[in-house]
Amino acid sequence: MRIIFSRKGFDTGSGGAPSPIINGKPISLPIPTERRSVTTYEQLGLGDLVEKMTRSKIARDRLCHDDPMFVGGQAIFGQCSAAQSHLKNQGVGVGDVFLFFGLFADETSGEWHHRIFGYMRIDDIMSRPSATVPFHELDDLPRVHPHTLGEWNANNTIYRGIGRNANVADDDLRLTQPGGPLQRWKVPTWLKDTGLSYHGKYERWVGTDRLEIVGRGQEFVADIGAQSRPRRWLDKIIATIEA
Repeated sequence: MRIIFSRKGFDTGSGGAPSPIINGKPISLPIPTERRSVTTYEQLGLGDLVEKMTRSKIARDRLCHDDPMFVGGQAIFGQCSAAQSHLKNQGVGVGDVFLFFGLFADETSGEWHHRIFGYMRIDDIMSRPSATVPFHELDDLPRVHPHTLGEWNANNTIYRGIGRNANVADDDLRLTQPGGPLQRWKVPTWLKDTGLSYHGKYERWVGTDRLEIVGRGQEFVADIGAQSRPRRWLDKIIATIEA
């Protein structure tokens, strides 16, 4: 079994700001886009928030990349290019779990930090290079998923499974260590033993439960196999998200 820490939503490079936490709930803002989308922030009910967080640099009627998409108790997530090749090379498949994380601002202090805001347990994996070969498996969605629109790389892939976004900004879902800095995570001690893709350098691991994460990269994979400690940790994270 594999756990994938998947970086998504607003950051300083895409959106130019953190996503907000409103009344204790993390709200991941999808990144803006100019193509392969028919969905605006306003249509997602995020018009006011995106204008507030970006000081109107991004307008409510701007198209966004609505991905991962959470609908009806399931999550739908698309990936392509080098990031998808990495997932494939790491052996990611049915039964593995994505933990989606992003950059957020603390509701009280305003502190920027990384936190988990949703999950998906993979039930199905679909691949299409182009909209000329439709994803009929997704015809029942209430919104059009961006990875079904236009031309994509030949390895354009959509993952689907049980999943949802978090209703609470629980401390257990926070990744950045208390007080920062942003890139230093407080991680479960088992992660140093299993390892995490893109984080093989010894100097990135500080003590038994701190990790300096790489500045770029979207998908970080931990192969936990059948180990009980990581599975218990994952069960707790999912239960917190579903609370």
